[in-house]
Amino acid sequence: MFVDTHITESPDRNGNRPSAESLLKMVEETERAKLRIYIGAAAGVGKTFQMLEDAHALSKQGIDVVIGAVETHGREETCELIKDLEIVPPDVIEYRGTAFEEMNLTAIIARNPAVVIVDELAHTNIEGAKNRKRFEDVIELLENNISVITAVNIQHIESLNDVVARATGVKVRETVPDSFFKRADEIIDVDVSVDTLRTRLRQGKIYSIEKIEQSLNNFFRKGNLATLRELALRQVALHQSVQDHEYREREGLEQAVIPEKVMICMASRGSAKKLLRVGARIVGRHAYRDWFAVYVETPNEESGRIAPEAYAMLQENIKFAESLGATVVKLKSASVTDALLEFARENEITHVIFGQSARSRWQIIWKGSIINRFLREVKDAAVHVIPLEK
Repeated sequence: MFVDTHITESPDRNGNRPSAESLLKMVEETERAKLRIYIGAAAGVGKTFQMLEDAHALSKQGIDVVIGAVETHGREETCELIKDLEIVPPDVIEYRGTAFEEMNLTAIIARNPAVVIVDELAHTNIEGAKNRKRFEDVIELLENNISVITAVNIQHIESLNDVVARATGVKVRETVPDSFFKRADEIIDVDVSVDTLRTRLRQGKIYSIEKIEQSLNNFFRKGNLATLRELALRQVALHQSVQDHEYREREGLEQAVIPEKVMICMASRGSAKKLLRVGARIVGRHAYRDWFAVYVETPNEESGRIAPEAYAMLQENIKFAESLGATVVKLKSASVTDALLEFARENEITHVIFGQSARSRWQIIWKGSIINRFLREVKDAAVHVIPLEK
């Protein structure tokens, strides 16, 4: 048992800890499907264990709950909790001569339970599955009015991807867009101490024996785990803060303030992912609702004239911005600076985010700087300049 596991989570309005009973209440209150997300600093904190305990508690109260996908990783405690719970058999997909098991989305929708347990939210489905990512499967379950309890580690949240890479030296490839988390009714942090987690790793309760030493000396270093725990706690606190703010505004309990608006200046060429992640963090941290990813199409970048590589990168940036929840805006102008300034004024932008210019000081003096013009002409906006990777 996880005797020292504690749950840090978004309490209800009376200060009570969210539980299976609170999920049951949510499910009964409205017809809309509910989404509960367990977040942890790393593998082994007890997210899957907590989800399965929820499943048992709901089942005892007569709620129709099934397991859609669970990774036991051979852990005895987890295997024990699967007993007596209905598991929807996985879909077997053949890919390049090998059979792979994936969550059977079609079968779950046909089964139509009230609640389904979906582990490993950031998982990428094998080619041939209906959706590319498991979080897309979850969205489809919710759209079919099936409530979902799911779990993910903090390093898989897209806007934190570069922060985690910088802090831990590990670049996480599988991510979940921030826009997905806005759909959550509850986000709950499952937490254990750093020493407890490292002890569990040494005991072989997280990874196989051959991976233990490598993990202890890399991702599971004390400093890394402390940073990840802090990020997880902040994410839960942020979600609660946004929910409380929206609740008070909706109920007329506080006066509406002048909305803050964030604008990411996204070049038509080159990657803008770091800028967009920074923008998403600023938006999330301050509960801002309006944020725009803006790029200017000059005559040389019109359809048929833009280089294929630049066009492909632009489309990738647009898709990435939308996944983070930004509104993508395309402006057409021969002057990038004039178009961005006009948009900022018309939309009363309060935060502008630029990437650091790669031009030489002489080029900036000769041709002028977009950033300098913003500083001179847009007095009510904070200008953020973000250094970009070479």
